[in-house]
Amino acid sequence: MTEGALEGLRVVELCDELGMLAGKLLADMGADVVKVEPPEGDPVRAWPPFLDDEPGAERSLAFWHYNTSKAGVTLDLAREGDRGRLRALIARADLYLESGAPPGLAAAGFDAETLRAANAGLIVVTISPFGRNMPRAGEAATDLTILAAGGPVWNCGYDDHALPPVRGGGNQGYHTASHFAVMAALAALLYRDETGRGQHVDVNAHAAANVTTEAGTYSWLVARQTVERQTGRHAAVNPSMPTQVRCADGRHANTGVPPRGPAAFAALCEWLETLGLADEFAETPLLEEGTRRERFDLAALAGDEELRAIFGAGRAAMNFLASRLNAYDFFTGGQRRGFQVGIVNAPGEALADPHFIARGFPVEVGHPELGRSFTYAGAPYRFQRSPWRIRRHAPLLGEDNERVFAELEG
Repeated sequence: MTEGALEGLRVVELCDELGMLAGKLLADMGADVVKVEPPEGDPVRAWPPFLDDEPGAERSLAFWHYNTSKAGVTLDLAREGDRGRLRALIARADLYLESGAPPGLAAAGFDAETLRAANAGLIVVTISPFGRNMPRAGEAATDLTILAAGGPVWNCGYDDHALPPVRGGGNQGYHTASHFAVMAALAALLYRDETGRGQHVDVNAHAAANVTTEAGTYSWLVARQTVERQTGRHAAVNPSMPTQVRCADGRHANTGVPPRGPAAFAALCEWLETLGLADEFAETPLLEEGTRRERFDLAALAGDEELRAIFGAGRAAMNFLASRLNAYDFFTGGQRRGFQVGIVNAPGEALADPHFIARGFPVEVGHPELGRSFTYAGAPYRFQRSPWRIRRHAPLLGEDNERVFAELEG
């Protein structure tokens, strides 16, 4: 058991909100990440919500979340002395992660070519809204405009197209760019292991958003067809049957992928029988016919009326069961029978879900400066032998100046 998959990797992070999740992901996987802030602090420290609704540089819950496991130093990059300290940090680093760097910093010798000339193995990852050398390079952007221009917003919304598209919550445009940055950085590290050479990775947030539109972009590129928004399910050129339903307790669930084989139809019939609902569901005979079909060729749905009726009955049966059960009972009953169904949880409900608890997802993080600990969202993935874990709370402003700068001087 080691400290983490990236133990020993040295990272310097100079990021705004576009790239700070990338630094968190690396840090929580064990990398030694030093976050560089201006003397007045990262602007994200002013983002609400705040602990106990009291604003303060050390009380932003957003800053806490995005900066776990990092060390923190403050540098005034308008001063040559502090620029020298940043150069020294980068010179001994494996990875330099940047987004939203101060204007003029590259011209002061912090461009990738100059940095790599002093450290041949350095991997520089630059995250920007539109890439470095693209036609829109240098344009400003927000999470909303990245998602809208990139395409995901078009795919999100409701069957009723009188309603506008919906931007997914939680800064998904920034998160997508950060994930692409981490994936690219790990690939660059593998390349360096083989060749000894670093490289410059240019992450285009707009492009990253565009390639996460599922079939949206490719439906247009290949067939000049436009997908349409659908409530709680994938956007598609042709409308599909609704999947998001209101359960007996008023909560919602998604009925997921309908049965599409004899075993799945048999499981559905068993579920209805167990609950005493088989006679109440009018299309039970079609479900029974589904148990006798040897092959389900979904490509033949349009021309096979009986197959279309059986397939539709499977979807209708899932919706029927959801309407008769509490949301959690529907969720667990479907999962036990191999159906890909899901309950719609609020964030607090998700953290209290037995599945998430069993996986160790909610974790307690201590804040000695407050004499308290708080529940955080934990590992997005589990490694058996190199655990992902939050090693410390987000750094206080300048908390690690003395230690980090002393190491540089030493």
